[in-house]
Amino acid sequence: MSDQYWLTKAQLKRIEPFFPQTRGIPRMDDQRVVSGIIHVIRNGLGWRDAPTVYGPHKTLYNRFVRWSRMVSSTESSPALRPRAAHPTA
Repeated sequence: MSDQYWLTKAQLKRIEPFFPQTRGIPRMDDQRVVSGIIHVIRNGLGWRDAPTVYGPHKTLYNRFVRWSRMVSSTESSPALRPRAAHPTA
């Protein structure tokens, strides 16, 4: 299995506007959960095989499903498009 994957603060800040507002009980750390989701997908793991450092596998799965349903409304957003590489001189 590959090493753990962690989003940088800059990467997280770029996608934060797309997270739903917290109501009631505060949710688990977004950086931890999103990093866990990416780790599972990149390594072709089942949700139950996610390292516990990312939190409960059920949380990762539920958040992935919830966010996947929102993709159709946000996938055209410029903030989610890959940035073009800037040539250096």
